[in-house]
Amino acid sequence: MADIAFLLLIFFLVATTMNVDTGLMRVLPPMPPEDQKVEDQKVKERNLLLVFVSASGNIMVGDENMDIHGIKDKAKEFVLNVYDDENLPEKEEQEFDLPDGSKWTYPVSKGVVSLQTARDTNYDIYLMVQNELTRAFNEIRDEVAMEKFGAKLVDLTEDQRNIVTKAVPLAISEAEPRKAIKK
Repeated sequence: MADIAFLLLIFFLVATTMNVDTGLMRVLPPMPPEDQKVEDQKVKERNLLLVFVSASGNIMVGDENMDIHGIKDKAKEFVLNVYDDENLPEKEEQEFDLPDGSKWTYPVSKGVVSLQTARDTNYDIYLMVQNELTRAFNEIRDEVAMEKFGAKLVDLTEDQRNIVTKAVPLAISEAEPRKAIKK
């Protein structure tokens, strides 16, 4: 009986699948040394796009209510600032060394997307907003890669990918969740 029970247990372990928790693939910056003082970074108001997700699932981007499908386009418009609008983020010309030894100058956006949520925001909505913001940056990177190297980001060499990633940094800041204020 013990052998049969053991075989059934082994069969059960081999034949079943485990549910994998969903999460976000992010490379977090390393923790600063304990003796290093951490200071808040100052960001100009024009360089900050506030995205707030309420507990009820309402999404505010800047000062307008928006559904989930408009976030990506709004974030792309903000980061790219195609017309150099003085209300959108500044750009700083940076020079990059290409693998062939030449130089490439690209206007890198100083824009930061700040994602804030209420403490009791639904996790699925939070993930959808995160995915839309990440998708906006990925589309911008693909556009820059196509323009400069003639291929999408995933088809580039590692050196080329690193250059495009530095030219379009993933600037999403996640603020501490807010506690809902009841009136």
